[in-house]
Amino acid sequence: MRIKESVHIARRSLMGNKMRSSLTMLGVIIGVAAIIAMISIGNGAKADISERIKSLGSNVLQIRPGTQAFGPVRFGAGSVQTLKYEDAQMIREKSKFISYVEPQISRQAQVKFGNKNDNIEIIGTTPDFQRTQNTKAVKGNFFTDADVLFREKVCLIGQTVITNLFGNTDPIGQKIKINNIEFRILGVLEKKGSMGPFDQDNRVIIPITTAMKRVFGIDYLRSISVEVNDAKNMELAKEELTTLLRRQHRLPPNKQSDFNIQDQSAFLETLEKTSQSFTYLLGGIAAVSLIVGGIGIMNIMLVSVTERTREIGTRKAIGAKRRDILLQFLVESLILSLIGGIIGILLGVGGANLISKIAGWKTVISVGAILLAFLFSASIGIFFGIYPARKAARLNPIEALRYE
Repeated sequence: MRIKESVHIARRSLMGNKMRSSLTMLGVIIGVAAIIAMISIGNGAKADISERIKSLGSNVLQIRPGTQAFGPVRFGAGSVQTLKYEDAQMIREKSKFISYVEPQISRQAQVKFGNKNDNIEIIGTTPDFQRTQNTKAVKGNFFTDADVLFREKVCLIGQTVITNLFGNTDPIGQKIKINNIEFRILGVLEKKGSMGPFDQDNRVIIPITTAMKRVFGIDYLRSISVEVNDAKNMELAKEELTTLLRRQHRLPPNKQSDFNIQDQSAFLETLEKTSQSFTYLLGGIAAVSLIVGGIGIMNIMLVSVTERTREIGTRKAIGAKRRDILLQFLVESLILSLIGGIIGILLGVGGANLISKIAGWKTVISVGAILLAFLFSASIGIFFGIYPARKAARLNPIEALRYE
């Protein structure tokens, strides 16, 4: 019965100060909504990465420079420069277990078309990119091995590049400038979508020799992707590649390899761990606003205790016990946080869906994230409501009745 009465008193108090109650709940609403939206974005990125890596096939190996797997060269050309184009050519000629070899470099560059320009990822590669990266030209054609051999200034562009630079203009046959070097567009790449915040369609693909010699002036690779002729030969292929590359790099037996070879499962595990850490970081940042909302609840409850001192004194004088007063203010604090939590959940789910539609990012709204945010908001209400409730419960009834 006490709980029912406490809920009734709390409802009457909150409805009597609607504006103050709404502003008090705002911190909780923002915090819960932010937690759900951020965790949804992180989970979406993780799921998207998993799907895309798995779509490349189970028999693709990645060779990267340096001893740390997927370390310093994850997104750029990197500082480790131990892989060369000649390594890829050697693998293509000598390996018994490799069907396709795709050397790759990647850098950001200014791309211009007419009076429009944009900063776009430029990927230098070979026609085997279509196989190892599971992509193709949906319009026009991919460049050929002859284009690679003669360092031709030809390219393929992604869907985002068309949107940003061409609009309704047909890009096939048009010419763009990459670092002020003119390239002719041969084809359009199929849409890949975003991998978290990274737009895989905002890219231009050019022959690797053209990229290395004419555009960027470098002689090292970011990576070499290879496709093993049979999934059963994965371990044999790794051993063979290690032997061939160590011999190519003239490494003595007592020296560590200056490259690393990983299959898709290891790559997937690394990226998923990174994505999970990213999700925790986003959730942690969002949780700060929820704590701030809890502090707001405590502040308002303290004000409420001061304002209702005479009321508390009257209730104590007619027989209310400490636990009754404590329960009354705890219930009021809890109701504030729970209502804020429910509104925050609705806004968080709606915000995650809106982000998905506007930004094109994949979002995954999990029941676990919703429950976590809701329980966290309830805990905030109880935790930050305890002090004001205890203060109210400990008031001396005589002093409370005398309070002006």
